[in-house]
Amino acid sequence: MAKIFLMCGKICSGKTTHAEKLRKEYNAVILSVDEITLALFGQDAGEKHDYYVEKLKEYLYKKSLEILEAGVNVVLDWGYWIKAERDFAREYYSSHNVEYEFHYIDISDEEWYRRLAKRNEDVLAKKTDAYYVDDGLAKKFQAIFEKPEKAEDIKVF
Repeated sequence: MAKIFLMCGKICSGKTTHAEKLRKEYNAVILSVDEITLALFGQDAGEKHDYYVEKLKEYLYKKSLEILEAGVNVVLDWGYWIKAERDFAREYYSSHNVEYEFHYIDISDEEWYRRLAKRNEDVLAKKTDAYYVDDGLAKKFQAIFEKPEKAEDIKVF
């Protein structure tokens, strides 16, 4: 059976770039919540954004099994920001006898803020359709993110 790779890291840490490398190296399919929500709603999902994200994750978990059963590797390109989400993924894939591997993209806060500023410039200049992350949203993400512990057996990049 194929393998699943799960991207872990803050928004704008380089997860999508790493996911793209894995896609090429392992002939994998990338499943991205952000890609779908931006395609459907742009920057305008509003107060239902979190609801849509949860529903998409439910769908993509099921779809990932279908793709894996077809013999194709999968990369889940969303953040796994909190330990409970990582634990759920471990249990979900273990219960389906799927080999999985977490990849944590670890960057300094200084680098993270630099990347956020660059991304926001690109969003405003319409060079990318990624999410714009203002200071309030950045602080929210910073407060929510739970750095993986060594006991979680996650590969660090």
